[in-house]
Amino acid sequence: MSQLYKTIGLIGKPNHEGASSTISTLYHYLQDNGYKVIVERSVAKSIDVEDVDIQSLTDIGELADLAIVVGGDGYMLGAARVLSGYNIGVIGVNRGNLGFLTDLPPQEVIPPLEAILMGNSRSEQRFIIEAEVYRHGKLKSANAAVNEAVLHAGKVANMIEFEVYIDDSFMFSQRSDGLIVSTPTGSTAYSMSAGGPILTPNLNALSLVPMFPHTLTSRPIVVDGDSEIKLVLANDNHENLQVSCDGHVILAVMPGDQVIIKKSPYTLRLIHPLDHNYFNVLRSKLSWGNKLY
Repeated sequence: MSQLYKTIGLIGKPNHEGASSTISTLYHYLQDNGYKVIVERSVAKSIDVEDVDIQSLTDIGELADLAIVVGGDGYMLGAARVLSGYNIGVIGVNRGNLGFLTDLPPQEVIPPLEAILMGNSRSEQRFIIEAEVYRHGKLKSANAAVNEAVLHAGKVANMIEFEVYIDDSFMFSQRSDGLIVSTPTGSTAYSMSAGGPILTPNLNALSLVPMFPHTLTSRPIVVDGDSEIKLVLANDNHENLQVSCDGHVILAVMPGDQVIIKKSPYTLRLIHPLDHNYFNVLRSKLSWGNKLY
């Protein structure tokens, strides 16, 4: 039987004993079964064999049919922002805490992976967003986010003032610690901690969650996923403002700047085992109750 995936990239959290052990196990299994394996540069030293094909993360996106990311959700987010720009499937092996995006267990990783490699799997497309900072009409910086883009002050508990527009229609002005713009993927992350709604991954929607607003009437709102969200910073804000993408990439923002947040043309293709069920994941990770009978 022909191989569904011929070239497989291994990506993992550097200097993490558990991740290194799992990557080594995966490497030997894939090599023994005739797959071409390439290993991301930062974890290649954890593979104790000679002549490992070492590549960058972008090279893996270009060369591989499938990427296996070993780590927690945070590390998965960093890899996903890059890999979403390529036509590549992504599998997550959980070596972190919650594991909303990394659903293969490291203790028994080979049986579900074997089934996936034989085609017994399901895939889903997760859309991502782009955040762009404009100053005097000129683009100053931009980056992508899988989970969320967050407008906030550089200092803790520092109030900022801004206006929110949806598709150029004024929605509201606000004084608060900031605003979280979340994808469905990110609705179980920072947004949920701030009281935002959980959105199922198949929804074409974005949630806007105020952070400690200076009025009790401010509430989270869900808008169409194809909306363009524009945040206009008041001129009398303090200068140390930021837009954070997935908590990893920081874009500097000045008073008077405009921040545009919209859906990216790229998507993340996640590969799951056939028995993957989103509500089972929620029930397990959030300790929801089981069926009564």
